[in-house]
Amino acid sequence: MEMDFERCYRAVDSRDQRFDGWFYTGVTSTGIYCRPSCPAITPKRQNVRFFPSAAAAQGSGLRACRRCRPDAAPGSPLWDVRADVVGRAMRLIADGVVDRDGVPGLASRLGYTERHLHRMLSAEMGAGPLALARAQRAQTARILIETTDLAMAEIAFAAGFGSVRQFNDTLREVYASAPSDLRTARGRQQAPAGAGTIALRLAYRPPLHSRALLDFLAVRALPGVEEVRDGTYHRGLRLPHGTGQVSLTPTDGHVAATLRLADLRDLAPAVARCRRLLDLDADPAAIDATLAADPALAPAVAAEPGIRVPRSVDAFELAVRAIIGQQVSVRSAKTTLTRLLLTHRVDHEVDEVDEDQSPGQPHDQRGGPERGGPERGELRGFLSAEELLSVPDSGFGMPVGRREALRGLARGVADGSVDLAAGVDRGEAVRRLLALAGIGPWTANYLAMRAFGDPDVLLSSDLAVRRGAAALGLPDTQKSLDRYAERWRPWRSYATIRLWRAA
Repeated sequence: MEMDFERCYRAVDSRDQRFDGWFYTGVTSTGIYCRPSCPAITPKRQNVRFFPSAAAAQGSGLRACRRCRPDAAPGSPLWDVRADVVGRAMRLIADGVVDRDGVPGLASRLGYTERHLHRMLSAEMGAGPLALARAQRAQTARILIETTDLAMAEIAFAAGFGSVRQFNDTLREVYASAPSDLRTARGRQQAPAGAGTIALRLAYRPPLHSRALLDFLAVRALPGVEEVRDGTYHRGLRLPHGTGQVSLTPTDGHVAATLRLADLRDLAPAVARCRRLLDLDADPAAIDATLAADPALAPAVAAEPGIRVPRSVDAFELAVRAIIGQQVSVRSAKTTLTRLLLTHRVDHEVDEVDEDQSPGQPHDQRGGPERGGPERGELRGFLSAEELLSVPDSGFGMPVGRREALRGLARGVADGSVDLAAGVDRGEAVRRLLALAGIGPWTANYLAMRAFGDPDVLLSSDLAVRRGAAALGLPDTQKSLDRYAERWRPWRSYATIRLWRAA
């Protein structure tokens, strides 16, 4: 990645928070690297180097600044915009693919050899996939050290390290401190109550219009899966190694997150998915500047700066929602989805009773939370593809064509012919979705916007979008709106959200 020295240095000199995560400042005289907004005295030009990633700075022998915590900066918005191999690789690394499947697994998902992938990432990020994953492991380990009372050996393996020695060496190199010293520096702060409970802050670039995000999610919240209560979004998670729950509370400067995980190895993917859900790596200043250049949108942008695209923690869940929501209201789709979930859960719980019940034992005597069952009010992740395929016809409550479209999608996801992963090739994913019976352009583009993170999707065929356009005095036919919206590139997904709000 090419970076203009003068522009970067001006950002550092002005301590501009907008550039946090875009690049990192290495100070050769002190041996540390910082965020651009670090409050320390601006270093001299001759002592400064700029790096495209924390891993690149670490590879040059620099340690993370203890004052500005550069490893906790928002991610680069480039990975939201870019759909190339490097962008896809960065999203997959953030989701923990290297920790789970190694570099061969990452390369296989992207369709490149390990050597070529290393060459591309090194050229763009200043570090290969192993180094990038190592930097993420160090950050995960630091979170666990500072927010839990787990033993260091447990933290080492939960963060993805292959050995305790590797864990110790990496943290000494990255933070110039032993793991035990990082915990001591925590002071008297108590770890959150409960095994597997982690509290952390998710940084973002201001402004963030949190009310718009929570309003969008609240209207669509599914009972038993998610809820919005007292300014906090709660939901269940389905993660690579187990289940989890998260509570997200937007505040000034960060989103307070409390995660409860069945397996702490899922911390990094859980954080990545929560950031993706709330679109926390976006660059709202750039987005709003483009949209505000249109006089029709300028008043809305001024009134509500920092509108984000609500995304998803589970692309399969969103695909099911999109298919059910075709040509029906949000309320009707929510009712149908709730019935589908209830049918599966009732059938699943009956099966559990039949398997666990001793001869002659009545059903109502089976154990509750103490036997491993869910506590009352516990939120769970959405159905998996395999679970949806097990739902009987009577549990769908929808036309046959739509039911079979859901099953066709589930079969594709289950057998791997339909890829909905974080680092999917957006164009290829849309083509494969359109090849499935019952999935049209609206559904595929809706998924491109919310599941795959494409920032430049305009749902011009959507009735609510056209109503919002009419309310703002814009063209409200599909073709005319498509032509007009060219001026909103590359942020038409954000324009779509604003048109929905105008409607």
